[in-house]
Amino acid sequence: MDATILVVDDEKNIRRTLRMVLESEGYDVEEAGSAEDGIDAVQRGAIDLVILDVRLPKMSGLDALERLRDLQPELPVLMISGHASVAEAVRAVQNGARDFFEKPLDRDRVLLRVANALETSRLKREVSRLRADVDRRYEMIGESPIMKQLYHAIEKVAPTTGRVLITGESGTGKELVARAVHRLSPRADGPFIKVNCAAIPAELIESELFGYERGAFTGAQGRRKGMFELADGGTLFLDEIGDMSASAQAKVLRALQSGEITRVGSEKPIAVDVRVVAATNKDLERAVAEGEFREDLFFRLAVVPLRSPTLRERRDDIATLARSFLEDFCEENGLRPKPVDAEVWQRLAAKPWPGNVRELKNVVERMAILSGDRIGVEDLPPEGRLAAAARRELEDGVPNDAFEDGRRLTLREYRDRAERRYVEATLEECEGNVSKAASLLGVERTNLHKKMRSLGVNRDKG
Repeated sequence: MDATILVVDDEKNIRRTLRMVLESEGYDVEEAGSAEDGIDAVQRGAIDLVILDVRLPKMSGLDALERLRDLQPELPVLMISGHASVAEAVRAVQNGARDFFEKPLDRDRVLLRVANALETSRLKREVSRLRADVDRRYEMIGESPIMKQLYHAIEKVAPTTGRVLITGESGTGKELVARAVHRLSPRADGPFIKVNCAAIPAELIESELFGYERGAFTGAQGRRKGMFELADGGTLFLDEIGDMSASAQAKVLRALQSGEITRVGSEKPIAVDVRVVAATNKDLERAVAEGEFREDLFFRLAVVPLRSPTLRERRDDIATLARSFLEDFCEENGLRPKPVDAEVWQRLAAKPWPGNVRELKNVVERMAILSGDRIGVEDLPPEGRLAAAARRELEDGVPNDAFEDGRRLTLREYRDRAERRYVEATLEECEGNVSKAASLLGVERTNLHKKMRSLGVNRDKG
Protein backbone atom coordinates (compact mmCIF):
# COMPACT_ATOMS: atom_id res chain seq x y z
CA MET A 1 0.00 0.00 0.00
CA ASP A 2 1.43 3.40 -0.97
CA ALA A 3 0.43 5.32 2.17
CA THR A 4 2.18 6.66 5.26
CA ILE A 5 0.33 6.31 8.57
CA LEU A 6 1.23 8.20 11.74
CA VAL A 7 0.45 6.44 15.06
CA VAL A 8 0.18 8.83 18.02
CA ASP A 9 -0.08 7.04 21.39
CA ASP A 10 1.80 7.39 24.68
CA GLU A 11 1.82 3.58 25.12
CA LYS A 12 4.88 2.10 23.39
CA ASN A 13 3.30 -1.36 23.15
CA ILE A 14 0.25 0.04 21.32
CA ARG A 15 2.51 1.85 18.85
CA ARG A 16 4.57 -1.29 18.27
CA THR A 17 1.48 -3.46 17.78
CA LEU A 18 -0.08 -1.05 15.28
CA ARG A 19 3.24 -0.76 13.41
CA MET A 20 3.44 -4.55 13.01
CA VAL A 21 -0.19 -4.81 11.89
CA LEU A 22 0.04 -1.94 9.39
CA GLU A 23 3.46 -2.83 7.99
CA SER A 24 2.23 -6.38 7.37
CA GLU A 25 -0.20 -4.81 4.87
CA GLY A 26 2.49 -2.73 3.18
CA TYR A 27 1.86 0.63 4.86
CA ASP A 28 4.72 2.92 5.91
CA VAL A 29 4.42 3.79 9.60
CA GLU A 30 5.70 6.68 11.71
CA GLU A 31 5.32 6.96 15.49
CA ALA A 32 4.83 9.76 18.00
CA GLY A 33 4.50 9.47 21.80
CA SER A 34 2.69 12.75 22.34
CA ALA A 35 0.21 15.04 20.60
CA GLU A 36 2.89 17.70 20.21
CA ASP A 37 5.28 15.28 18.47
CA GLY A 38 2.44 14.04 16.27
CA ILE A 39 1.58 17.58 15.11
CA ASP A 40 5.27 18.22 14.36
CA ALA A 41 5.39 15.01 12.28
CA VAL A 42 2.37 16.11 10.24
CA GLN A 43 3.95 19.52 9.63
CA ARG A 44 7.28 17.92 8.59
CA GLY A 45 6.21 15.33 6.09
CA ALA A 46 3.57 13.73 3.90
CA ILE A 47 1.23 11.85 6.22
CA ASP A 48 -1.78 10.14 4.62
CA LEU A 49 -3.63 9.09 7.80
CA VAL A 50 -3.32 9.57 11.56
CA ILE A 51 -4.29 7.08 14.28
CA LEU A 52 -4.63 9.24 17.39
CA ASP A 53 -5.18 8.27 21.03
CA VAL A 54 -7.84 10.28 22.84
CA ARG A 55 -5.98 10.60 26.15
CA LEU A 56 -2.42 11.78 25.92
CA PRO A 57 -0.12 13.63 28.37
CA LYS A 58 -0.19 17.46 28.19
CA MET A 59 -2.23 18.14 25.04
CA SER A 60 -5.14 15.71 24.70
CA GLY A 61 -5.93 13.81 21.54
CA LEU A 62 -9.15 15.77 21.12
CA ASP A 63 -7.27 19.09 21.25
CA ALA A 64 -4.69 17.67 18.84
CA LEU A 65 -7.52 16.68 16.49
CA GLU A 66 -8.67 20.31 16.35
CA ARG A 67 -5.11 21.45 15.56
CA LEU A 68 -4.82 18.86 12.79
CA ARG A 69 -8.12 20.02 11.29
CA ASP A 70 -6.70 23.54 11.14
CA LEU A 71 -3.44 22.34 9.57
CA GLN A 72 -4.85 19.85 7.05
CA PRO A 73 -8.68 19.76 6.94
CA GLU A 74 -8.74 16.77 4.58
CA LEU A 75 -6.29 14.59 6.55
CA PRO A 76 -8.18 11.50 7.79
CA VAL A 77 -7.86 10.87 11.54
CA LEU A 78 -8.94 7.71 13.39
CA MET A 79 -9.36 8.03 17.16
CA ILE A 80 -8.61 5.21 19.60
CA SER A 81 -9.09 4.93 23.37
CA GLY A 82 -9.23 2.39 26.13
CA HIS A 83 -11.54 4.34 28.39
CA ALA A 84 -13.17 7.18 26.48
CA SER A 85 -16.58 8.46 27.49
CA VAL A 86 -19.51 8.74 25.13
CA ALA A 87 -19.14 12.53 25.25
CA GLU A 88 -15.50 12.25 24.12
CA ALA A 89 -16.45 9.95 21.26
CA VAL A 90 -19.20 12.35 20.13
CA ARG A 91 -16.81 15.32 20.32
CA ALA A 92 -14.20 13.45 18.28
CA VAL A 93 -16.67 12.74 15.48
CA GLN A 94 -18.05 16.29 15.60
CA ASN A 95 -14.52 17.64 15.25
CA GLY A 96 -13.90 15.63 12.10
CA ALA A 97 -12.58 12.22 13.14
CA ARG A 98 -13.30 9.66 10.41
CA ASP A 99 -13.79 6.80 12.88
CA PHE A 100 -13.50 5.89 16.56
CA PHE A 101 -12.68 2.51 18.09
CA GLU A 102 -11.70 1.19 21.50
CA LYS A 103 -8.81 -0.82 22.86
CA PRO A 104 -7.98 -3.66 22.87
CA LEU A 105 -7.55 -3.35 19.12
CA ASP A 106 -8.80 -6.01 16.74
CA ARG A 107 -6.39 -6.51 13.82
CA ASP A 108 -8.99 -7.05 11.10
CA ARG A 109 -11.14 -4.15 12.32
CA VAL A 110 -8.16 -1.78 12.34
CA LEU A 111 -7.09 -2.74 8.82
CA LEU A 112 -10.64 -2.46 7.47
CA ARG A 113 -11.18 1.00 8.94
CA VAL A 114 -7.77 2.22 7.81
CA ALA A 115 -8.44 0.98 4.27
CA ASN A 116 -11.90 2.59 4.23
CA ALA A 117 -10.57 5.92 5.50
CA LEU A 118 -7.76 6.00 2.94
CA GLU A 119 -10.16 5.11 0.11
CA THR A 120 -12.63 7.80 1.20
CA SER A 121 -9.79 10.32 1.31
CA ARG A 122 -8.62 9.26 -2.16
CA LEU A 123 -12.12 9.62 -3.57
CA LYS A 124 -12.49 13.09 -2.03
CA ARG A 125 -9.20 14.18 -3.61
CA GLU A 126 -10.34 12.81 -6.96
CA VAL A 127 -13.66 14.64 -6.70
CA SER A 128 -11.80 17.86 -5.86
CA ARG A 129 -9.50 17.35 -8.83
CA LEU A 130 -12.39 16.66 -11.19
CA ARG A 131 -14.29 19.67 -9.87
CA ALA A 132 -11.22 21.85 -10.44
CA ASP A 133 -10.95 20.48 -14.00
CA VAL A 134 -14.63 21.25 -14.62
CA ASP A 135 -14.24 24.75 -13.19
CA ARG A 136 -11.26 25.35 -15.47
CA ARG A 137 -13.12 23.98 -18.47
CA TYR A 138 -16.05 26.31 -17.85
CA GLU A 139 -13.97 29.30 -16.79
CA MET A 140 -15.01 32.64 -18.24
CA ILE A 141 -12.09 34.31 -20.00
CA GLY A 142 -11.67 37.99 -20.80
CA GLU A 143 -10.81 41.32 -19.20
CA SER A 144 -12.54 43.68 -21.63
CA PRO A 145 -14.73 46.38 -20.04
CA ILE A 146 -17.97 44.69 -21.10
CA MET A 147 -16.85 41.38 -19.57
CA LYS A 148 -15.87 43.10 -16.32
CA GLN A 149 -19.37 44.55 -16.17
CA LEU A 150 -20.79 41.04 -16.63
CA TYR A 151 -18.54 39.61 -13.89
CA HIS A 152 -19.72 42.33 -11.52
CA ALA A 153 -23.36 41.58 -12.29
CA ILE A 154 -22.82 37.83 -11.76
CA GLU A 155 -21.12 38.44 -8.41
CA LYS A 156 -24.09 40.51 -7.26
CA VAL A 157 -26.86 38.14 -8.38
CA ALA A 158 -25.22 34.75 -7.67
CA PRO A 159 -25.53 34.80 -3.84
CA THR A 160 -29.24 35.70 -4.05
CA THR A 161 -32.28 33.57 -4.87
CA GLY A 162 -33.21 35.75 -7.86
CA ARG A 163 -33.96 33.94 -11.11
CA VAL A 164 -31.70 34.86 -14.00
CA LEU A 165 -32.43 35.16 -17.72
CA ILE A 166 -29.30 35.15 -19.88
CA THR A 167 -29.64 36.56 -23.37
CA GLY A 168 -27.15 36.70 -26.21
CA GLU A 169 -26.34 35.39 -29.66
CA SER A 170 -25.52 31.73 -30.24
CA GLY A 171 -21.96 30.86 -29.32
CA THR A 172 -21.39 33.69 -26.84
CA GLY A 173 -21.04 31.41 -23.82
CA LYS A 174 -24.40 31.69 -22.08
CA GLU A 175 -23.82 28.34 -20.38
CA LEU A 176 -20.58 29.67 -18.88
CA VAL A 177 -22.54 32.56 -17.39
CA ALA A 178 -25.08 30.12 -15.92
CA ARG A 179 -22.33 27.95 -14.44
CA ALA A 180 -20.64 31.01 -12.94
CA VAL A 181 -23.92 32.01 -11.27
CA HIS A 182 -24.22 28.47 -9.86
CA ARG A 183 -20.58 28.26 -8.75
CA LEU A 184 -20.78 31.55 -6.81
CA SER A 185 -24.13 30.74 -5.22
CA PRO A 186 -24.94 28.97 -1.92
CA ARG A 187 -26.00 26.03 -4.12
CA ALA A 188 -22.48 25.48 -5.48
CA ASP A 189 -22.20 22.03 -3.86
CA GLY A 190 -25.55 20.99 -5.34
CA PRO A 191 -26.14 19.67 -8.87
CA PHE A 192 -26.02 21.80 -12.01
CA ILE A 193 -28.43 20.29 -14.52
CA LYS A 194 -28.57 21.56 -18.10
CA VAL A 195 -31.57 21.11 -20.39
CA ASN A 196 -31.37 22.17 -24.04
CA CYS A 197 -35.02 22.93 -24.74
CA ALA A 198 -34.35 23.24 -28.49
CA ALA A 199 -32.85 19.75 -28.73
CA ILE A 200 -35.76 17.89 -27.10
CA PRO A 201 -38.86 17.16 -29.23
CA ALA A 202 -41.96 19.03 -28.06
CA GLU A 203 -43.75 15.77 -27.20
CA LEU A 204 -40.92 14.71 -24.86
CA ILE A 205 -40.02 17.96 -23.12
CA GLU A 206 -42.52 17.52 -20.29
CA SER A 207 -41.38 13.99 -19.43
CA GLU A 208 -37.74 15.16 -19.54
CA LEU A 209 -38.41 18.09 -17.24
CA PHE A 210 -40.85 16.50 -14.79
CA GLY A 211 -40.21 12.75 -15.13
CA TYR A 212 -42.83 10.06 -15.58
CA GLU A 213 -44.42 7.05 -13.94
CA ARG A 214 -44.45 3.52 -15.25
CA GLY A 215 -47.06 3.15 -18.00
CA ALA A 216 -47.57 6.91 -18.42
CA PHE A 217 -47.10 6.46 -22.17
CA THR A 218 -45.95 3.84 -24.66
CA GLY A 219 -42.38 2.89 -23.78
CA ALA A 220 -42.53 4.13 -20.18
CA GLN A 221 -41.42 0.85 -18.62
CA GLY A 222 -40.43 2.27 -15.26
CA ARG A 223 -40.47 5.37 -13.10
CA ARG A 224 -38.00 8.10 -14.06
CA LYS A 225 -37.03 11.32 -12.36
CA GLY A 226 -37.15 14.50 -14.41
CA MET A 227 -34.60 17.30 -14.60
CA PHE A 228 -36.37 19.32 -11.91
CA GLU A 229 -35.98 16.47 -9.42
CA LEU A 230 -32.38 15.81 -10.45
CA ALA A 231 -31.59 19.48 -9.86
CA ASP A 232 -33.12 19.47 -6.36
CA GLY A 233 -30.88 21.51 -4.07
CA GLY A 234 -29.01 22.96 -7.03
CA THR A 235 -29.48 24.86 -10.27
CA LEU A 236 -31.55 23.94 -13.34
CA PHE A 237 -30.27 25.61 -16.50
CA LEU A 238 -32.98 25.86 -19.16
CA ASP A 239 -31.05 26.67 -22.33
CA GLU A 240 -32.93 27.96 -25.40
CA ILE A 241 -36.03 28.54 -23.27
CA GLY A 242 -37.65 30.39 -26.18
CA ASP A 243 -38.08 27.07 -28.03
CA MET A 244 -40.19 25.49 -25.28
CA SER A 245 -43.72 24.40 -26.19
CA ALA A 246 -46.73 26.27 -24.79
CA SER A 247 -47.79 23.26 -22.70
CA ALA A 248 -44.34 22.92 -21.15
CA GLN A 249 -44.24 26.67 -20.50
CA ALA A 250 -47.44 26.38 -18.46
CA LYS A 251 -46.04 23.54 -16.34
CA VAL A 252 -42.72 25.29 -15.77
CA LEU A 253 -44.62 28.38 -14.64
CA ARG A 254 -46.64 26.27 -12.23
CA ALA A 255 -43.47 24.69 -10.85
CA LEU A 256 -41.88 28.09 -10.30
CA GLN A 257 -44.99 29.39 -8.56
CA SER A 258 -45.60 26.42 -6.27
CA GLY A 259 -42.16 24.84 -5.86
CA GLU A 260 -43.77 21.51 -6.84
CA ILE A 261 -43.76 19.31 -9.92
CA THR A 262 -45.92 16.39 -10.99
CA ARG A 263 -44.55 13.50 -13.01
CA VAL A 264 -46.29 12.59 -16.24
CA GLY A 265 -48.85 9.90 -15.42
CA SER A 266 -49.13 10.89 -11.77
CA GLU A 267 -51.31 13.23 -9.74
CA LYS A 268 -49.01 13.36 -6.71
CA PRO A 269 -47.07 16.64 -6.40
CA ILE A 270 -43.38 16.48 -5.47
CA ALA A 271 -41.68 19.39 -3.69
CA VAL A 272 -38.43 20.55 -5.31
CA ASP A 273 -35.92 23.18 -4.23
CA VAL A 274 -34.48 24.42 -7.51
CA ARG A 275 -33.03 27.69 -8.74
CA VAL A 276 -33.90 28.13 -12.40
CA VAL A 277 -31.50 29.96 -14.71
CA ALA A 278 -32.75 30.33 -18.27
CA ALA A 279 -31.05 31.40 -21.49
CA THR A 280 -32.14 32.29 -25.01
CA ASN A 281 -30.78 33.75 -28.23
CA LYS A 282 -34.27 34.97 -29.12
CA ASP A 283 -35.94 38.28 -28.40
CA LEU A 284 -38.36 37.00 -25.75
CA GLU A 285 -40.07 40.36 -25.34
CA ARG A 286 -40.97 40.28 -29.03
CA ALA A 287 -42.04 36.63 -28.67
CA VAL A 288 -44.33 37.68 -25.82
CA ALA A 289 -45.78 40.49 -27.94
CA GLU A 290 -46.42 38.03 -30.78
CA GLY A 291 -48.04 35.46 -28.49
CA GLU A 292 -45.24 32.92 -28.87
CA PHE A 293 -44.11 33.02 -25.23
CA ARG A 294 -46.08 33.40 -22.00
CA GLU A 295 -45.77 36.87 -20.51
CA ASP A 296 -46.22 35.61 -16.94
CA LEU A 297 -43.42 33.06 -17.41
CA PHE A 298 -41.17 35.71 -18.96
CA PHE A 299 -41.52 37.93 -15.90
CA ARG A 300 -40.94 34.97 -13.59
CA LEU A 301 -37.71 34.07 -15.39
CA ALA A 302 -36.34 37.54 -16.06
CA VAL A 303 -36.05 38.77 -12.47
CA VAL A 304 -32.39 39.56 -13.19
CA PRO A 305 -31.47 39.80 -16.88
CA LEU A 306 -27.85 39.22 -17.92
CA ARG A 307 -26.53 39.62 -21.45
CA SER A 308 -23.65 37.55 -22.79
CA PRO A 309 -21.80 39.92 -25.16
CA THR A 310 -20.84 39.04 -28.72
CA LEU A 311 -17.22 38.54 -29.66
CA ARG A 312 -17.45 41.65 -31.80
CA GLU A 313 -18.07 43.66 -28.62
CA ARG A 314 -14.99 42.28 -26.88
CA ARG A 315 -12.27 42.18 -29.53
CA ASP A 316 -9.62 42.85 -26.88
CA ASP A 317 -10.35 39.35 -25.52
CA ILE A 318 -9.97 37.47 -28.82
CA ALA A 319 -6.22 36.82 -28.56
CA THR A 320 -6.53 35.75 -24.91
CA LEU A 321 -9.38 33.37 -25.76
CA ALA A 322 -7.56 31.95 -28.77
CA ARG A 323 -4.37 31.32 -26.75
CA SER A 324 -6.38 29.53 -24.05
CA PHE A 325 -8.18 27.35 -26.62
CA LEU A 326 -4.88 26.50 -28.31
CA GLU A 327 -3.19 25.55 -25.02
CA ASP A 328 -6.14 23.40 -23.93
CA PHE A 329 -6.38 21.64 -27.29
CA CYS A 330 -2.65 20.85 -27.43
CA GLU A 331 -2.70 19.56 -23.84
CA GLU A 332 -5.80 17.40 -24.36
CA ASN A 333 -4.37 15.84 -27.53
CA GLY A 334 -0.78 15.38 -26.36
CA LEU A 335 0.60 17.96 -28.80
CA ARG A 336 3.60 20.14 -28.06
CA PRO A 337 2.71 23.83 -27.57
CA LYS A 338 2.73 25.60 -30.95
CA PRO A 339 4.15 29.11 -31.36
CA VAL A 340 1.90 31.52 -33.24
CA ASP A 341 2.93 34.37 -35.55
CA ALA A 342 1.88 37.79 -34.26
CA GLU A 343 -0.03 38.54 -37.45
CA VAL A 344 -2.34 35.58 -36.75
CA TRP A 345 -3.61 37.26 -33.58
CA GLN A 346 -4.17 40.50 -35.52
CA ARG A 347 -6.11 38.70 -38.26
CA LEU A 348 -8.23 36.84 -35.73
CA ALA A 349 -9.06 40.08 -33.89
CA ALA A 350 -10.22 41.68 -37.17
CA LYS A 351 -12.61 38.90 -38.23
CA PRO A 352 -16.40 39.44 -37.83
CA TRP A 353 -17.08 36.18 -35.91
CA PRO A 354 -20.80 35.68 -36.57
CA GLY A 355 -20.55 32.40 -34.62
CA ASN A 356 -18.88 34.19 -31.68
CA VAL A 357 -16.69 32.31 -29.19
CA ARG A 358 -17.81 28.90 -30.45
CA GLU A 359 -16.68 29.77 -33.96
CA LEU A 360 -13.34 31.10 -32.67
CA LYS A 361 -12.74 27.85 -30.78
CA ASN A 362 -13.50 25.78 -33.89
CA VAL A 363 -11.08 27.88 -35.97
CA VAL A 364 -8.30 27.59 -33.39
CA GLU A 365 -8.68 23.82 -33.12
CA ARG A 366 -8.71 23.50 -36.91
CA MET A 367 -5.48 25.49 -37.14
CA ALA A 368 -3.88 23.39 -34.40
CA ILE A 369 -4.72 20.19 -36.29
CA LEU A 370 -3.75 21.27 -39.80
CA SER A 371 -0.68 23.42 -39.08
CA GLY A 372 2.93 22.34 -38.77
CA ASP A 373 5.18 23.09 -35.81
CA ARG A 374 4.22 26.76 -36.00
CA ILE A 375 0.90 28.47 -36.78
CA GLY A 376 1.11 31.19 -39.41
CA VAL A 377 -1.31 33.27 -41.46
CA GLU A 378 -1.35 30.55 -44.12
CA ASP A 379 -3.11 28.31 -41.57
CA LEU A 380 -6.04 30.71 -41.16
CA PRO A 381 -9.24 29.50 -42.86
CA PRO A 382 -10.28 31.54 -45.92
CA GLU A 383 -12.90 34.18 -45.21
CA GLY A 384 -16.37 33.67 -46.66
CA ARG A 385 -17.16 35.82 -49.68
CA LEU A 386 -20.28 37.21 -48.01
CA ALA A 387 -18.46 38.20 -44.80
CA ALA A 388 -15.81 40.10 -46.74
CA ALA A 389 -18.41 41.87 -48.90
CA ALA A 390 -20.49 42.81 -45.88
CA ARG A 391 -17.45 44.31 -44.17
CA ARG A 392 -16.58 46.42 -47.25
CA GLU A 393 -20.15 47.73 -47.41
CA LEU A 394 -20.24 48.64 -43.73
CA GLU A 395 -16.97 50.56 -44.09
CA ASP A 396 -18.72 52.76 -46.66
CA GLY A 397 -21.81 53.38 -44.51
CA VAL A 398 -25.34 51.90 -44.58
CA PRO A 399 -25.42 48.85 -46.92
CA ASN A 400 -27.25 49.30 -50.22
CA ASP A 401 -29.42 46.25 -49.61
CA ALA A 402 -30.87 47.88 -46.47
CA PHE A 403 -33.47 49.47 -48.81
CA GLU A 404 -36.25 47.88 -50.83
CA ASP A 405 -38.55 49.80 -53.22
CA GLY A 406 -37.31 53.02 -51.66
CA ARG A 407 -38.24 51.83 -48.17
CA ARG A 408 -35.67 51.30 -45.47
CA LEU A 409 -35.93 47.78 -44.03
CA THR A 410 -36.63 47.23 -40.36
CA LEU A 411 -33.82 45.77 -38.30
CA ARG A 412 -35.58 42.40 -38.14
CA GLU A 413 -36.14 42.32 -41.93
CA TYR A 414 -32.53 43.20 -42.62
CA ARG A 415 -31.23 40.70 -40.10
CA ASP A 416 -33.35 37.88 -41.52
CA ARG A 417 -32.24 38.74 -45.05
CA ALA A 418 -28.57 38.88 -44.05
CA GLU A 419 -28.80 35.62 -42.12
CA ARG A 420 -30.55 33.92 -45.04
CA ARG A 421 -27.90 35.06 -47.51
CA TYR A 422 -25.09 34.06 -45.18
CA VAL A 423 -26.55 30.61 -44.53
CA GLU A 424 -27.19 30.05 -48.25
CA ALA A 425 -23.66 31.15 -49.17
CA THR A 426 -22.14 28.86 -46.53
CA LEU A 427 -24.25 25.90 -47.68
CA GLU A 428 -23.18 26.55 -51.26
CA GLU A 429 -19.56 26.66 -50.17
CA CYS A 430 -20.08 23.32 -48.37
CA GLU A 431 -21.94 21.82 -51.37
CA GLY A 432 -25.11 21.46 -49.30
CA ASN A 433 -23.46 19.56 -46.44
CA VAL A 434 -25.36 20.83 -43.39
CA SER A 435 -22.98 19.30 -40.84
CA LYS A 436 -19.98 21.01 -42.42
CA ALA A 437 -21.88 24.29 -42.76
CA ALA A 438 -22.89 24.15 -39.09
CA SER A 439 -19.24 23.71 -38.12
CA LEU A 440 -18.19 26.74 -40.19
CA LEU A 441 -21.04 28.81 -38.77
CA GLY A 442 -20.23 27.78 -35.22
CA VAL A 443 -23.69 26.39 -34.42
CA GLU A 444 -25.15 22.99 -33.62
CA ARG A 445 -26.47 21.00 -36.61
CA THR A 446 -29.98 20.84 -35.10
CA ASN A 447 -29.97 24.61 -34.57
CA LEU A 448 -28.91 25.18 -38.18
CA HIS A 449 -31.80 23.01 -39.42
CA LYS A 450 -34.17 25.08 -37.29
CA LYS A 451 -32.66 28.33 -38.57
CA MET A 452 -32.98 27.13 -42.18
CA ARG A 453 -36.67 26.38 -41.66
CA SER A 454 -37.35 29.77 -40.06
CA LEU A 455 -35.50 31.60 -42.86
CA GLY A 456 -37.04 29.54 -45.67
CA VAL A 457 -33.69 28.10 -46.75
CA ASN A 458 -34.12 24.77 -48.54
CA ARG A 459 -30.62 23.59 -49.35
CA ASP A 460 -30.39 20.53 -47.11
CA LYS A 461 -28.46 17.71 -48.79
CA GLY A 462 -26.71 16.28 -45.77
